[in-house]
Amino acid sequence: MPLSGYPFANLNVNAIFGYNFITMPNTYTQLYIHCVFAVKYRKAIIQSEWDERLHQYITGILQNNGHKLLAINSMPDHLHFFVGLNPKQSISDMLRLVKGDSSEFVNKEKFTKRKFYWQDGYGAFSNSRSQIDSVVKYIINQKQHHSKNIQRRIPGHVAGLCR
Repeated sequence: MPLSGYPFANLNVNAIFGYNFITMPNTYTQLYIHCVFAVKYRKAIIQSEWDERLHQYITGILQNNGHKLLAINSMPDHLHFFVGLNPKQSISDMLRLVKGDSSEFVNKEKFTKRKFYWQDGYGAFSNSRSQIDSVVKYIINQKQHHSKNIQRRIPGHVAGLCR
């Protein structure tokens, strides 16, 4: 579409401001997202006998969609993961795939006696690069965190999502 009809369309911005605009040939992002979601009705049905297989399956989903998994862990009633987000996929699409495909996996493998569902909602929290270590440690240490029943304010820990 020609810009001739727009005011200031013929101005030479480079000359006015002294900038030499160069297009960026690549996309660079630092999008670190901590996700948490629960089993439907917060039922404590994720068992230690199969939680590692669930983590591996979710890892595959994330990697196949171009995300970089930094940490994953679960408790019997909820799951956390922390990713470097691929900007080509929205957070909602990523979580829709992770939750849908992983619940299908749990049901196909018959890990539970009844049909397995995740809750509809989720938490997704952005973190800066400087927070990576603390978020990874928080996720890795979920069992210790919950055994002590601590409610610390830490990136991604919101009352109601983690008990």
